[in-house]
This record gives sequence, C-alpha cells and structure tokens, in this order.
Amino acid sequence: MKTPRTKLSRLPKRGSHDRETIDAILDEALIGHVAWVQDGRPAVIPTLIARDGDKLLIHGSSKSRTLKALRAGAEACVEVTHVDGLVLARSAFHHSMNYRSVVLYGTLEEEADVERALEIFTNKLVPGRWEHVRWPTRQELKATAAVSLAITEGSAKIRAGGSVHDEEDYSLDTWAGVVPITSIHGTPAPDERLDPSIALPAHVRALTA
Repeated sequence: MKTPRTKLSRLPKRGSHDRETIDAILDEALIGHVAWVQDGRPAVIPTLIARDGDKLLIHGSSKSRTLKALRAGAEACVEVTHVDGLVLARSAFHHSMNYRSVVLYGTLEEEADVERALEIFTNKLVPGRWEHVRWPTRQELKATAAVSLAITEGSAKIRAGGSVHDEEDYSLDTWAGVVPITSIHGTPAPDERLDPSIALPAHVRALTA
C-alpha cells in the first residue's frame, strides 16, 4: 500500500497503510469521490462504492463519460471520508474535525460480471436485499458498466480526540470540546403504491434496529 505518493508527510502519526484499517473505512462508506484527468482537465464525481475483497467496485451507465474514461485505462484516485465530530477549540486556529479517510490510487479495470457487481452494490445498500428484488434484465445489464480498482496503493488518515490549545488560551472564557456527528437510518417510508398487505421485511427493519 505504501508508495512515494501515499507517503504521509504532514501529521504522519494520523496515517496508516494497514489494510484492515483501510478496509473498515471503505466498508462503512456509501459514497466515494473518483478523480481523473480527461482531455487535459481534472474531473471528480461522487459515486456509490462497494468493496469486493481486494478491489473497490464502481458502476454507472455504460454511456457515461466517467465510465468510458475509466474503462479506457485512465489513472484515477478514489477518496472517501467519514466526519465523526466537530472539534471546537478556544482559538479559531485550532478548530478542527474528527474524521476517518482513505485515498486510493491506480488504474481501473472493467468488470466482466456486471450482474455480480450489481448484487454486491445492492447488498451494500441493504444487506440481504438482493434475494428480495427483481434481478436485472439483459437490457438493464447492457446499460450498466462496472469497473474495479485494486486496493494496492493507498493510505488512511484518522483524527480522533479533543482539541489542541495553546497554554495561554486555557484562561479564556470560551467553551471548548467535541460535538459528535453520527449517521443513522430513519423510519422507513413505504412507496406510495406499495400494497398495504406487504409488511416491512426483516432485512430493512434490521437497518434501524
């Protein structure tokens, strides 16, 4: 995972090249930002991501410019971030955030088994969902493209804990501390045309348990 471009030069104690740490951050993330250079110009898009063992999956329309560029062998960078808290210091300079992030580099490869990729994405959104939905038709599979990035070059960076203060600032009459930020699943809202006899399934209920 460690290469010259993934070497952490600023605050290296917050960084890690440990695969277990990187995988955990990726697995919790729904959205990643994919960046590449197209026609000499930088581009970046947010997209749904899912890890499949030693590779990260990305999918979209087979006609999208992003997928066309990535399938053509464009080098890319993928980034994910979780914000875990607002760190409020006594001084403006020392305000910060608690976070967990991962940056990966590499060249993406086309995935031949698009249906399997869609299964992984579906179960990433809701574990166990694939067995309860209509599977994609040939036309839908033709309209979908999937690519993968090998998890071989990248790093994680994590900040946790309280704020930093200059000694003289402790005498200030200013509140300091951490405001945690969490993401939760709300109460499921049924589709307006859902048959009232269809009960909320266990795999959806599990999201809010």
